[in-house]
Amino acid sequence: MMGNRTNEQWIAQYASSHTHPVNRFCHTVGIPMIAISLPLFVAAIFVPHLWIIPVALFVVGWIFQFIGHVFEGKAPEFFSDYRFLFVGIRWWMAKMRGRA
Repeated sequence: MMGNRTNEQWIAQYASSHTHPVNRFCHTVGIPMIAISLPLFVAAIFVPHLWIIPVALFVVGWIFQFIGHVFEGKAPEFFSDYRFLFVGIRWWMAKMRGRA
């Protein structure tokens, strides 16, 4: 699914499109919001009225992403390769460990 690139190569390319400090901040905040929303969507199936929280996290998280790309002046990587949708969380984890 991820082609002939290593995890480090995917993260490096992702990082090269996320160099503006505002974009990096927006992704640092937005990516975990989106990630947290996903299991909450599943929980919302069983918990009445919980759906609003994952919807809000998901939408606001993506808003942060796109605002960041306005400052970066580049389109998101996943516009050219959908596989970058699976790289953001790995970039975020590398960033939190001081590796991106």
